[in-house]
Amino acid sequence: MHRRRRRDAGYATVEAALAIPSLVLFTVALAGVLTGLATQIRCLDAARLGARAAARGESAAEVGAAVGRALPGASVRIGTEDGLIHVTVSAPVAEVPLLRAFTVHADAYEADETTVGSEDTHADPDP
Repeated sequence: MHRRRRRDAGYATVEAALAIPSLVLFTVALAGVLTGLATQIRCLDAARLGARAAARGESAAEVGAAVGRALPGASVRIGTEDGLIHVTVSAPVAEVPLLRAFTVHADAYEADETTVGSEDTHADPDP
């Protein structure tokens, strides 16, 4: 029968003590990254929703309420640039205190439908 050498005793315990926290930390980090990606997608969807609503002529309060229903806790900024509605949505990654420090942002642009057709459409064509 093979006998263990005395100096090898306890190595499995030390390896487990180092490996288990490393695996837990890796799992938590992976969950945080996946949560961040999911929040980024929801943020982009909310920005597109807000831009479409603002382009239809809804008020800023209505746009903010629509974005708030799509992504609770998000902040919304609405602006116009060259006939385009620009909506920016920012949201924390998660309500977990560690992940709340990280935010994601998304921008969406839509043509302002309230100004479509208001241009001079009766101009004389080039001869």
